[in-house]
Amino acid sequence: MNLFTSLLSNLNYGTICFLMLLESTVVPVPSEFVVTPAAYHAASGQLDVWLVILFATIGADIGASINYVVALYVGRPVIYRFANSRWGKMCLLNEEKVKKSEKYFDDHGIVATLTGRLIPGIRHLISIPAGLARMHYGKFLLYTTIGAGAWHGILAALGWYLHTIVPEEQLNDKISEYAEYIKIVILALVVIAIVYFLVKKMSKNNR
Repeated sequence: MNLFTSLLSNLNYGTICFLMLLESTVVPVPSEFVVTPAAYHAASGQLDVWLVILFATIGADIGASINYVVALYVGRPVIYRFANSRWGKMCLLNEEKVKKSEKYFDDHGIVATLTGRLIPGIRHLISIPAGLARMHYGKFLLYTTIGAGAWHGILAALGWYLHTIVPEEQLNDKISEYAEYIKIVILALVVIAIVYFLVKKMSKNNR
């Protein structure tokens, strides 16, 4: 906990990348309290907001790839044993969460890798069913990058906006307050993405 606190209080491109790597594996790091403050600082000239998004997305890609490779090679029984273990519970994991991510992947196919990156509770686990399903890694990485980039862009925009209305000591409280608005934006983006891919698939089938 002290390590996380230290990293969060000293945000730079390296710590942003590392924390988003952890968030995309099974370590419960809340990305809104990493990318949003980083963008807040970028608005004051301490960082570059585009590099904040870039390094956050690189970290997410690395973390998601770790999950993907582990799921690909160790298989479902080991994943579920870990989720139900003491270490899994320390990472706020359980069998129900893994099943939920698998069902979401099964229901939406490979597009779930993109849209799942935007949904709290599924975002950091969606790479596991992708690995279990042996999804093509190139597609997995592409969709993960787009989804993670969109999510980090939303958080960065929020941080940039909050810089204009609140002092830094009130930042975390405001991030929590705006969490509901973020969920609405996320839901809208997910619906748009799913509709787009469905229309695209139907058009391809008709041809």
